[in-house]
Amino acid sequence: MRRLYPLALSFLVLFCLLVQEAGACTTFCLKNNGEILFGKNYDWMVGDGLIVVNKRGVEKTATLEGANNPAKWVSKYGSVTFNQYGRENPSGGMNEAGLVIELMWLSDAEYPGADARPMVGTLEWIQYQLDNSGTVDEVIENAEKVRIASEIPLHYLVNDKKGNAATIEFLNGKLQPHKGKTLTVSTLTNDTYEKSIKYAQATPIDRATTNGSLDRFVRAAQRTTEFERQSRSGQEAVNYAFETLRNVAQEGYTQWSIVYDQKRGKIYYRTLQSPQIKVIDANAFDYSCGTPVKILDMNSKDNGDVTARFADYTRSANRSLIERSFNGTEFLQRVSAQERDYAASYPDAFACKSR
Repeated sequence: MRRLYPLALSFLVLFCLLVQEAGACTTFCLKNNGEILFGKNYDWMVGDGLIVVNKRGVEKTATLEGANNPAKWVSKYGSVTFNQYGRENPSGGMNEAGLVIELMWLSDAEYPGADARPMVGTLEWIQYQLDNSGTVDEVIENAEKVRIASEIPLHYLVNDKKGNAATIEFLNGKLQPHKGKTLTVSTLTNDTYEKSIKYAQATPIDRATTNGSLDRFVRAAQRTTEFERQSRSGQEAVNYAFETLRNVAQEGYTQWSIVYDQKRGKIYYRTLQSPQIKVIDANAFDYSCGTPVKILDMNSKDNGDVTARFADYTRSANRSLIERSFNGTEFLQRVSAQERDYAASYPDAFACKSR
C-alpha cells in the first residue's frame, strides 16, 4: 500500500496531459534594490488546499517505504508549505531560511535511472529540500544525494533569501540546473528553460498573447526584467508581483496566486474560491519540534493577516483534504479508501529526533 500512494499522485499529473490548460503553471523571481520576491500561479482543476507549518528536528522517511532504500532525513529547517494532496507532499513553500521552491509540469523531464541513492517522490522532493537546504547551492548539492523515483515529469524554480535563483531540471536522466550566468532571467513555465529562452529571444512581447507555456514565459520574463530596471519596495513590489500573476493567469484554472516576500518572511496569496489577498507572517511561527503542527484552509474567507487563524493539525483535516482533492480529480477518484487513509496517517509516524 505504501507504494500505491505515489502511484496515485502519478495519475494526478498524467491526467494533466489530457487537460493542457489545467496543467499549466507560471513562476518568477523579482530582485531589485534589496527586494527579493517569488511569484507563483498554480493552474489546475482543483482548488482545495491546506497551508502547513512544518517543524524542524523531525525524523522522516519517504513514502516509498515499501520500496527498497527510501530516503530518510531529519528536518533542519521549519517551513510553510501549500499542500493539496496531503501533508508532506507540497506543491511549494518557503522555509525559515527564506528559501522558496515551486514546481511546474515539464513533459520533457526524465529522472536518473536506478542507482544506490535513496529515493523520494516528486512532491516529497520539495519537502526534502525545504527541510534540508537554506540556499540554492545547497538545493543543488542535496539534489545529488537522492533520486526521484517517479513517472511524474516536473521541474522546479528555486530562490533563496539573497536572491540567488536556479531552475532544477532533470533531462536525459541527468540533473541540469541553470543558475548564475546561465540563468539570464528568473522565470519558468512548462517548457525547458533552454527552449523558453530561445523562444523569448525570437518572439516580440506583442505577439506573446496566448496562454501557452512559451507565451506566458515571454510575458512573465519581460516583467521580471522590467522589475530590475525600476525601483519598487515594500507593498509596491508585492503589488507588482500580483499584477504579473494576473497577466499570466488562466481564467477558471488559476486556483492559487502566491507571492513570497523573502526579505521580510511574509507570504501573500489569493485563491479562485477566496480572491481576497491574505498575508502570513512566517516569522511568527514556532518551528521547534514537539509543538503542534499548524494548518489553515487556503480557501478560508478571511482577508488581511491570517497568521493567527492557523489551528492545530489533525489527521481528520488531512483526510478531508485528500478526500476532496482526490474526488475532484478524475483519475484519483479510483484510489481506494484504504490508500487514502494511509496517505492521511503517514505523517503520524514522524517523531522528534531524540537527543
